Amino acid sequence: MTKADLVNNLGTIARSGTKAFMEAIESGGDMSMIGQFGVGFYSAYLVADRVVVASKHNDDEAHVWESSAGGTFTVAPLDDAEFPRGTRMILHLKEDQLEYLEERRVKDLIKKHSEFIGYDIELMIEKTTEKEVTDDDEEETKEGEEPKVEEVKEGAEKKTKKVKEVTKEYEVQNKNKPLWTRDPKDVTKEEYAAFYKAISNDWEDHLAVKHFSVEGQLEFRSVLYAPKRAPFDQFEPTKKRNNIKLYVRRVFIMDNCEDLCPDWLSFLKGVVDSEDLPLNISRENLQQNKILKVIKKNIVKKALDMFEEIAENKEDYEKFYEQFGKNLKLGIHEDSANRKKLCELLRYHSTKATEEPTALKDYVTRMGENQKSIYYITGDSKKKLENSPFLEEAKRRDVEVLFMVDPIDEYVMQQVKDFEDFKFVCLTKEGVKFDESEDEKKQREEDKAAYDKLCKQMKEILTEKVEKVVLTERLSTSPCILITSEFGWSAHMEQIMRNQALRDSSMSSYMVSKKTMEINPHHPIVKELRKRVDADQSDKTVKDLVYLLFDTALLTSGFNLEDPTTYAERIHRMIKLGLELGAEDDAESEPVPVAAAPATGTSSMEMVD
Repeated sequence: MTKADLVNNLGTIARSGTKAFMEAIESGGDMSMIGQFGVGFYSAYLVADRVVVASKHNDDEAHVWESSAGGTFTVAPLDDAEFPRGTRMILHLKEDQLEYLEERRVKDLIKKHSEFIGYDIELMIEKTTEKEVTDDDEEETKEGEEPKVEEVKEGAEKKTKKVKEVTKEYEVQNKNKPLWTRDPKDVTKEEYAAFYKAISNDWEDHLAVKHFSVEGQLEFRSVLYAPKRAPFDQFEPTKKRNNIKLYVRRVFIMDNCEDLCPDWLSFLKGVVDSEDLPLNISRENLQQNKILKVIKKNIVKKALDMFEEIAENKEDYEKFYEQFGKNLKLGIHEDSANRKKLCELLRYHSTKATEEPTALKDYVTRMGENQKSIYYITGDSKKKLENSPFLEEAKRRDVEVLFMVDPIDEYVMQQVKDFEDFKFVCLTKEGVKFDESEDEKKQREEDKAAYDKLCKQMKEILTEKVEKVVLTERLSTSPCILITSEFGWSAHMEQIMRNQALRDSSMSSYMVSKKTMEINPHHPIVKELRKRVDADQSDKTVKDLVYLLFDTALLTSGFNLEDPTTYAERIHRMIKLGLELGAEDDAESEPVPVAAAPATGTSSMEMVD
């Protein structure tokens, strides 16, 4: 810079590039000033109490500008005839900012903010090397001392020792070049892998990558990576929600911009480099920036494209789904715009896909001609669900049922009502209807009339425990089952909510469904109960058996027992009946009363003696 440039650009903040830059923004000027000397210059005084700038222009002599930020400055000729063309800044650091003299601190700053700047940033660093020297080279005769004469034996080896040598040299800090600015066709797999490890600090290679650019009204470039494994703290509330770094013209802005990516995609790593965002944008302005919303929309779209590409390879998608399946389901719960696409990425085991999970599209292709719904069941584990009584009629009719064993599946099903115009139906809730022939419909009507008295009697016995007792459409071998209403919580959801540490107990009062008991008219136990009720409504054994059936149905339907002790007593009574034990045997099993303590002075052991 010339002397005039030093005065105009660095003179005072009122005349500095920073002030001119802010005025240009307010008047709608372009952003081309960014990167010019003087913009942001006064930030140097955050760490320094005195700044010295020496500069030489080809058309002028070298001058030095100096100021302590007190409103005054000096410009004087530089007494250095050999000073080359260019500018040198010297910051005299404040006492509490001496950390910026540390090599590690400066390296961290360069890596974070200027790693991908187009110009090389060199830092003078100290390097310590060890080198071997012989004693002859190391030892020098001291002044005033006569050299000792020693006989040298032939063949004797010279002694060597290692000495440390400290050298200073410049080293380029921003060696990683901005890979996203290149054409994806020209980038190799190895380069993508190296870049992924550089930005993510991951020791493993990535699973998939999406390199794209968006042009038009908005311009930005991006590289997105899907890792091979999920972080252990993925859903921790205190965890950083975003791993995509935001750059503006290759200058780092921030790495925790929550508006850049939705929560359910927080596992993605990568960079976004925008040409349209201003470099000095604040966090508050960033949140309100419309450009950011467009970038977010495009990131989600491209991420979904990447997942579909992963899904083409069965083995890779299996790994991906195992690690990030919960994220996809969280996306269905939160992102209504992309719900349909996300549903296509879901995978579930089923009654016909026991070894490998199936996609919903594949399920639809296997559906029977008359099947109008997609059936599913929720629970703790696949093994439990495979033996669930809810599946009996579906299995008999060869209807495929999906197994949903993830707690988040309950929330997913609250948002997703259908897939390709086929409604989702939960087998543990009301509203399950299979296609029936005319003979089956006729038989059902006859059974309904025949068992009407038993249903009313069971409802009277169970009172408030159940809302109603009806004949089943889903059982073929079990005597009875408990179901919930179509729009309330299922048994599994009840269990999930009950296990919440910070749950709101007021919600359970209106979300817990009233139970409906379904009985199987073709089961021998139910047939015998009907005979007894028809013969004598006041039969005490009927009441006991109904309670026992209800408690057993609670367990098989996935609910918790309200009174385990009473249930255990009923089971014990049944065992006694089976073993033909009477009241006398009960008397024999009663505990023997404890004998009175012996008189003082006589121990128990003495009495035994």
